[in-house]
Parts: sequence; C-alpha cells; structure tokens
Amino acid sequence: MVAYVVLTRERVRDHKGLEMYSSKVPATFAGHAVTARVVFGRHEILEGAEVDGMAILEFPTFELAKAWYNSPAYQEAAAYRFKAADFRCMIIEGLRSGSRLDTGA
Repeated sequence: MVAYVVLTRERVRDHKGLEMYSSKVPATFAGHAVTARVVFGRHEILEGAEVDGMAILEFPTFELAKAWYNSPAYQEAAAYRFKAADFRCMIIEGLRSGSRLDTGA
C-alpha cells in the first residue's frame, strides 16, 4: 500500500538555514521511489491553526517511506531543517488502489 510523508511547516526561524535544507533535499531522493504530490503550494486553512506550508511525498510502501526518512542523506539534510524551522512530519499509509470512500449513496 502506498504511504505518504507529510511535512507541515509551522514556523521559520532561519530562512538561510531553510534554504540550505531545501537545496540538499533533492539529492536525498536518489535511489528512492518517490513522487512529490504537494510542495509548499498555495493553500488555505479551513480549520485549525495556521501553517506556513506543506509538502506531501508519495512512496510505494510505508517501509520505503521510512527508509528514505531514516537514510543518512536525508538525516544530514534534515539537520538544517531542525535548526531553521518548526515542522511536523509524519508517515501515513494510503488507501488500497481502487478503494473509495463510502458516501452512503
């Protein structure tokens, strides 16, 4: 089942440090099957606290998403993020292919 890494940027403390992180992340995808679905595009908060932006990355499985996150290359890049901004990061398993929401119809 597919899995998504969801990164929610809540506050930036150091723009230069965040730029350094952003410049290093693309190289961390080498050797990983990842598809960027959302990368800090236009957004509107409908409920809850404001966020600065969000990224959603799709991986073929939960385990492969975790392997990328825990990879030495990503952890090296993430060190810049940890110092530069406040994020929430999670891995969430998606629906099986062909699954649909029960609309009650």
